Order: sequence, then structure tokens, then C-alpha cells
Amino acid sequence: MPELPEVETVRRGLQPVMEGAKILVAEARRPDLRFPFQPDFVARLQGQLVTGLGRRAKYLMADLASGDVLLMHLGMSGSFRVIKSDNDAAPGEFHYPRAKDSTHDHVLFRMSSGADIVFNDPRRFGYMKVIARNALDEEPLLRGLGPEPLGNAFDAAMLAGSCAGKTTSLKAALLDQRVVAGLGNIYVCEALHRSHLSPRRIAATLSTKKGEPTDHAKRLVGAIHTVLNDAIKAGGSSLRDHRQTSGELGYFQHAFKVYDREGETCKTPCCGGTIKRFTQNGRSTFWCAKCQK
Repeated sequence: MPELPEVETVRRGLQPVMEGAKILVAEARRPDLRFPFQPDFVARLQGQLVTGLGRRAKYLMADLASGDVLLMHLGMSGSFRVIKSDNDAAPGEFHYPRAKDSTHDHVLFRMSSGADIVFNDPRRFGYMKVIARNALDEEPLLRGLGPEPLGNAFDAAMLAGSCAGKTTSLKAALLDQRVVAGLGNIYVCEALHRSHLSPRRIAATLSTKKGEPTDHAKRLVGAIHTVLNDAIKAGGSSLRDHRQTSGELGYFQHAFKVYDREGETCKTPCCGGTIKRFTQNGRSTFWCAKCQK
């Protein structure tokens, strides 16, 4: 499933053709994706001006002039592609030729910017929903989400406070969307390695007895910021289905320090350890036992 950097990459790809443009035509080509489309889904979108395109955790959020918000989730295999009549750019180094079969093109937005935006989802785990902006706080899909890891409010003190008293592993805490929103398995593994913290470490060790952030918390927040920003610059990680809106593959997977590198030598300078994998809370964890404590 795409994680925060992949979703942010998609947002930046859609922004130039979606933000400030009207949805001239909206088509839902089947009755459902992961959930059924609302009966008035098309009617609430057609003719609406998109005033802003944002992201909350792993959700894309298109603000409409009507006061509604179009909430979009990529699911397991969902991707957007932008079709422009004047788009003659050469494919990039990691270009992936998309299938010509339109069987899985389930939603289309024809924009006044001159672009068609097509949502393709073979497994249909993605979803879209139109929600009134003033009802977002009560939306079950969003309610209870923690702070954005790239937001100004997310710092060592906030993370330490969220982890205070938690006896779960540090990795489990970071994957808890109530603690921090949008982090997934790949980037948690990478951030823990960069901060030299063990995924087995107890989460409460990020906080002192007085509730203040430890040096561990400060290192971890810095590592989270760095790894997410690096991944966004690289266009995300294309391990399975993720594609940018241009069709290009993200390439952050070429910069992984630990993820999917079982048996290889640790890249931490002067470490010399070996990357190992074990199952933790049903997910593969990659780490270096020598430099992550």
C-alpha cells in the first residue's frame, strides 16, 4: 500500500491540473470501489471548482467551492494518471508504460485545465467519498488520526508525550496512526535505522519520568523528517503498484538502508553489521542489531 511519500508525490502530480480548475465531467464507471459510491457522488462533483488539493496522512483531499471535500485513498493498487492533449514529454528514466486496457479505469475527472484525470485500481481497495468540510472532524475515516509527521506541530516533545507509558515496541507505536499519521512499514524501518534505535525498544523510552523527550526521541523525529523528505524528492518507492501520475516510477527504493536488504552489510559507516529480518506484529522488520539499540 502506498505510504505518505507516495501519496504526497501523487498530490504534487495532480496539483497543477486539478487545483484552480473546474470538474467539467465526473464519471464513476462502476457502482463501487472498496465501498459503494454515494448516490449523489457525481452530482456533488460535476461543475465544481477545486480550490485546493491537500493531503491528510495517506488521504488526498480536494477542497471544492461548494464547501465539500473529495476524499480519495489509493488503496493497495490505485493510481492516477493525467492525460493531456499537449503532453509530449519524453518518458523519464524510471518510466513505466501503463497498460492500454482500460478495464480498471474506474473514475474519470475531465478538468477545465484541459486534462483528464483517470483513477485506475485493479484490486479496487481504493475509495472516494464526498464530505462536507464542516463534517470532517466527525468522519470515521479521519477521526482519531495523529499529527502529520511533516507538520510543524510534530516534534520530539509531541512524540514523547504520545509514547509516554506505552509498553508496546517502538515500531508498533510508530505504525499506530493515532500516534503519528501516515507512517507505514517501509519508512518506519528506515527511520529507526537512521536514528540507530531498535524496533524492539519499548516506546516509553522516548520519554523521561518527567515526561520530557529523551535524546532518542529527538534523533527519531529528525530521522523521520529526513527519510520522508528524501523519499518525496525521489518520487516515493515503487515496490509493487505505485506509479507517479506521469507513469514514472519512484526510485527511493534504491536508497534503502535496511528495508528489503536482508543478509546485506549495514550501510552505517564503521558498523559492519548484517541486516536481518524478523516478523513483528505481522509485518517484516528489517534492522541492524549491531548499530540499532
